[in-house]
Order: sequence, then C-alpha cells, then structure tokens
Amino acid sequence: MKKKRHREILGLIKSENIINQEMLLERLRARGIVVTQATISRDIAELGLKKATSDDGIYCYVVPEQLKQTKFVGLFSHAVKTITVAMNTIVIKTYPGLASAVCTALDLRDLSTIVGTIAGDDTIFAMTRSERDAAELAAKLKKLL
Repeated sequence: MKKKRHREILGLIKSENIINQEMLLERLRARGIVVTQATISRDIAELGLKKATSDDGIYCYVVPEQLKQTKFVGLFSHAVKTITVAMNTIVIKTYPGLASAVCTALDLRDLSTIVGTIAGDDTIFAMTRSERDAAELAAKLKKLL
C-alpha cells in the first residue's frame, strides 16, 4: 500500500501544483487512498519532497529532480540577457559577474549535445556537436527567459 501511495503522491506532485498537505490529502482521497495527515507528513519526508516556486510562480511541493530544474530556471531566467547562435556555438550573455554561475548550472545539466563550455565575466560560449544541435538547444534555452 505504501509503495502505491508514494507513486500516487509523486504523480500528483509532478502533474499539478500541490500547495499543502491538506490539498494532497484531498487529491489522494479522490483516488481512493485514505490516510491521515501524519502519514502524509512522513511520506513527504521519505520521498524528499520540498517546497519551491513553480514555473507558474506558485509555492508548492516538488520532487528533488524538479527542484534542480526550478533552481536552474530561476538562475537562468534572472541572469541571462541574450542567447545567440554562431554556427555550432551558443553565445550566452549574462549580467556582469554571473556567467560562471550560469555556466556551472548548464554544465551540471549534463546535456549530451554540448561538447564544452567556457565562461568569462558576462559571456558563455557553449560548443555543440552540430549547428542543428546549437539551434535546437538555443531555442529551448530562450524559452526559459
């Protein structure tokens, strides 16, 4: 029962913005899972769920991998000014002093299309395997701005 409940909780957290334990209890009950608030509290701790601001700006529960994404999107959207493609290289302009942090966050995403990155004070060069990879990745990154 516990494994099924954990799967349901993770599914709910990933599919909608669950803002508190009461809301999570209601959603589980609607799916036929009746538990106490204390059980939900233990489940949240066991699953490593945290609260963070979603892409919609709502403070809600997130699973650990979503938290990493949320932090990356937050940093990226606040630090990056422009993204330009030059052949198979993506040039990312940041506010002064932030290129290294953004570059590190980008490197931690372990994107297979990126061959390597170099960061200065306000500029990042990200070399990709092909011009097509650069264009596709730049398009995805621009959506985060």
